[in-house]
Amino acid sequence: MSEVVNIREAKARFSRLLARVSKGEEIVIARAGKPVARLVPLANAVAQRTPGSAAGLVRISDDFDAPLPDELIAQNEVEVLW
Repeated sequence: MSEVVNIREAKARFSRLLARVSKGEEIVIARAGKPVARLVPLANAVAQRTPGSAAGLVRISDDFDAPLPDELIAQNEVEVLW
């Protein structure tokens, strides 16, 4: 269950509250006894992207941006905008 902390106490102990949250606890912050916010741990932190990590795994054909054949365009009723 989550602990309810008033705003003044949350300001005074913010670092300690964050340490508890990072361990999985949930803290509810209240104003005049009414909950107004909730501190919760991040569920799945986004991993940092590593540029070039897919090097050698992707191959792009030399003609990938070539125009589609007319019969394929007609068959699929694709509108060409250029």
